[in-house]
Amino acid sequence: MAINFTALEVFEIAEQLERNAAKYYRDASMAAKNKDIQKLFFTLAEMEDKHRNIFSDMLADYKNNTETNIVDPDNEILLYMNAIAKNSGWEGKAAPQMNFKGNETPAQILDSALKAEQASIDFYLGIKQFVKSQNDKDKIEQIIKEEMSHVVYLQKNLQHIPNL
Repeated sequence: MAINFTALEVFEIAEQLERNAAKYYRDASMAAKNKDIQKLFFTLAEMEDKHRNIFSDMLADYKNNTETNIVDPDNEILLYMNAIAKNSGWEGKAAPQMNFKGNETPAQILDSALKAEQASIDFYLGIKQFVKSQNDKDKIEQIIKEEMSHVVYLQKNLQHIPNL
C-alpha cells in the first residue's frame, strides 16, 4: 500500500526542527556561565528563528501554489522518518530529553548541535529522494542549503571558542 506525503509536511517538519533548535540554543545560553558564550548561543537562537520564518514563508508559498504529492510505494519514507526520529536526529537536540546542567562546555554544546544539524541535512536529503516534481526538489534543496549554512557557522564558532 502506497503512502503519499505532501511536501507541505516536509516544510512543517522543517519549521519544527528550527523551533527545536532555537529552544536548544536559548537553553544553552541560559546555562552558559561566560557572557560571550551566552551571547553566541543567543545569536544562534535568533538565526534559528530567522530560518524558521524562512521555512514558514516557503510553506505558505507552497500552500498557495501546488499540491504535489510525495510517492512512497514501499513505505520507505515512513520507515526513514521513524528511524531519524528514534535516533534523535532532530536539529538542536543531541537527545530529545537533553537538559543543560550548566557544566557542559561550549565546545560540547556546539559539537552536539553540529551532529544534530548534520542529521537534519541527512533527513532532508532522504526526503528529497521521494519527491516527484522538480519544483518540490528545488524547495527541499533550499532547506538543505539553509541547514548547510548552519553547519558552517557552527564549525567556525567551534574552532574559535576555548574548551571552557
